[in-house]
Amino acid sequence: MTSDQLAQAKDKDLAASLIAIRRAARAAREAAVRTNTAIVVQRGQKPVRITAEELRKAGVK
Repeated sequence: MTSDQLAQAKDKDLAASLIAIRRAARAAREAAVRTNTAIVVQRGQKPVRITAEELRKAGVK
């Protein structure tokens, strides 16, 4: 589903899921910076490791 399709979904939980996922991702980045650990995200079909230092440089607090 695209973000437009999610926004137009009849199920309110489904429509709000994208917001919740983004909020969880932000919290994970912030926790990684606080604990000086890395996170792993998927870019395309590959997992990518992002260090706390890289997150700090990107402006994550």
